[in-house]
Amino acid sequence: MEARNIFRNISPIDHRYSVSEKELFDALVPWLSEEAVVASCVKAEIALIIAHLSLRGTLSAGVRRSLETAGESVESGAVYREEEKTRHNIRALVNVLKTRVPPEFAPLVHLGATSVDILDTSLSYRVKGVSSAVVLPLLSELELLLCDFAEREAETPQVGRTHGQHAVPITVGFALAEYVSRLGKSILEIKKRSSELKGKLAGAVGAYNATSMITDDPLELERRYLAELGLEASEHSTQLVEPEYLLRLLLEFNTAFGIIANLADDLRNLQRSEIGELREGFAADQVGSSTMPQKRNPWNSEHVKSLWKAFMPRAMTFFMDQISEHQRDLSNSASQRFIADYIAGFCLAVRRMISVIQGLGVDRVRLLENLKGASGLPGGILAEPAYILLAESGVSDAHELIRKITLRAEEEKLSFAGALAAEGDALSRIGNKMVELGIIKNASEALEFFEKPENYRGLAPEKARALAKKYRDIMKEAAYV
Repeated sequence: MEARNIFRNISPIDHRYSVSEKELFDALVPWLSEEAVVASCVKAEIALIIAHLSLRGTLSAGVRRSLETAGESVESGAVYREEEKTRHNIRALVNVLKTRVPPEFAPLVHLGATSVDILDTSLSYRVKGVSSAVVLPLLSELELLLCDFAEREAETPQVGRTHGQHAVPITVGFALAEYVSRLGKSILEIKKRSSELKGKLAGAVGAYNATSMITDDPLELERRYLAELGLEASEHSTQLVEPEYLLRLLLEFNTAFGIIANLADDLRNLQRSEIGELREGFAADQVGSSTMPQKRNPWNSEHVKSLWKAFMPRAMTFFMDQISEHQRDLSNSASQRFIADYIAGFCLAVRRMISVIQGLGVDRVRLLENLKGASGLPGGILAEPAYILLAESGVSDAHELIRKITLRAEEEKLSFAGALAAEGDALSRIGNKMVELGIIKNASEALEFFEKPENYRGLAPEKARALAKKYRDIMKEAAYV
């Protein structure tokens, strides 16, 4: 086949990303490229011959080597040239393979199989392989970086936000621990689902009609065939493997993709000029804008979100491929070919997020300024503990009382602590309750507590460290990185 200049390719995966992410691209090629599709189908055909010989008791180590060598000699270009004549991809592959294997084994090529026995099985083989060799190691690398970041910043104060508004204090590590937990569980699910992918050697309608003419134990022939590829049989087959095995894995990919896109959104927003708590790494020669030299845009986080927008909707196609009329129609033939694009796009997003976390900076001064009220009411985010302590002291309308104090602070341009100090009885009750709970030693220290919102953080540091340790241990035990 004629080689093509990469800059004449249509998909950006094959030019822009193959150049800028060469190491990742090279790792994906053995599993997702068209060359990989042909090679995996050849591998399945060779596995079928080996299964026949094994069942007959005539397989030797030398024969196995000669068959595997024959399979490795099949070139994708030769199969494509043959397909121009046959107009059938698997028949073309079979014709070419028959000319490569020793002549005495040529009759066994594709014997008892239908095209999808090869296609569905080889697809499961490739998706399982890319999950183990590329997807899971990438995700694990990202997860470990998040664990390190969450642990490192477990004590770093940050204002919590709900509805885009200041809520109560947390820590930066606690905020990132959310993604440690969510992504960690998704990684475990991907590992499980990828290990459950199935293949088949059940024939044109799944009832083992053809292989029943070859052996009195078609299920054992199928078992041996699939074992060569590290797979097990679909519990029930039509001409197709039950689609839910692959569907569930792809949907979990999409779940992890959404988690990473959510993280990208959070990181991007925290880099806004008016917030400025985090910042992506920026190379010395990097340009942020073609016209505004001062710009340092969060473009990597935005890039991750953009890739998610491009690939997330393909989940609809995954669902549509779940449906096939009767024992099989051909409506998933074209759409399934784009699974490779989806997995590549997902991996590119993970790779980009890895680079974001590796270079992510924390502005501790700005974090504390925001927490203490550089925007909004100074100290006002401590209205919650004031209300709870007041209620604990026996005041039934504590919430309303504290709400009015926050309004007064806003109207009179006071800090929340200052407005609370003007409410002697409320502050006294709160101080006494804090002494009773062991939060402070003397009631006179109560006001100081409300002037330092960074001290009201619940279990944020502990949760950050615990989750970081839990998922670091899980990732290291899996040994993907």
